[in-house]
Amino acid sequence: MEEMIYYIIVFIYGLIFGSFLNVCISRIPKGESIVFVKSHCIKCNKSIRWYDMIPLFSYIALKGRCRNCKSKISLQYPIIEVLNGLLYVLTFMVKGWSLTTCLYCFVISALIVLSVIDFRTYTINIWINIFIFFMGAVKLIIEIIKSNNFSLILNYIAGLCVVSGFLLILYFVTSGKGIGMGDINLMAAAGFFLGWKLVILAFLLGCVFGAVIHLLMIKFYKQDRVLAFGPYLSLGILISMLYGDRIISWYINYIYK
Repeated sequence: MEEMIYYIIVFIYGLIFGSFLNVCISRIPKGESIVFVKSHCIKCNKSIRWYDMIPLFSYIALKGRCRNCKSKISLQYPIIEVLNGLLYVLTFMVKGWSLTTCLYCFVISALIVLSVIDFRTYTINIWINIFIFFMGAVKLIIEIIKSNNFSLILNYIAGLCVVSGFLLILYFVTSGKGIGMGDINLMAAAGFFLGWKLVILAFLLGCVFGAVIHLLMIKFYKQDRVLAFGPYLSLGILISMLYGDRIISWYINYIYK
C-alpha cells in the first residue's frame, strides 16, 4: 500500500512535468521562451489562469475547451501529461528508487518533446540533445562516486562515438541525404547516457520500428515518405533504457545456450 502511494506521487509529478513538456513542444519550434512568456490560448491569445493549468484535471473540468473563447484544446495536452506520468511510474517500477532513476525520467521527458517536434517539423533541437548529454554526464559522476571506478568513462565515451560515428560517415557519404545531423547528435547524446552496448541496441530497435511503422503509415494513412527518424530512435532508446540489459542477456543466452 505504501509503495502504491509512492507511485501515485510519481504519477502526479509526471503529470506536472508533462504539462511543461507541452509548453516546450509548442514554443521551441517557434523560438519562443519556455520560461518568460505567460501561458496563453493559441487561438484568442488571452492569458490562462493558474487554476486552468492544473495538469489533466483542468482539461477535464473545462471539457477540452478554452474558458475564454471556447475553442477546442488539443488532445495533445492531456495525452502528453498522462503518457509522461505513466512512463515515470514504469521507470521507477523497472529501475527502482534512486537518484539515477530520476535522470532516466528526465531523459524520457526530453525524448517525448524531441519526438513530437521532429514528427511535426523534421527537426531536432540541439538543446534537447545537449540536455540528454548533460544527464549522461551527471549519471556518470554518480556511478563513479558509487563504484570509485574511473574506467566507466571509457564505456560512456565509446557510447558517445560508436553509433554516431557510423552515422556521421553515412552523413558525409550521402551528402546529408541518408541521415540528419539532429539524429546523429541524438545518438551521440543517448550513447553517452546509455553506454556502447545499449546505444547499439537502441539504434537497431529504432531502425526496425522506423522501417515497419513508417511503411504501415505510408500504406494505410498516406504518410509522407520523408521519414522523421527521431521518434523511432527515441522509442528504441526508451526500450533500451528500461529493458536493454534484459534483452541483451536474453539474446546472449539464446545464442550460446
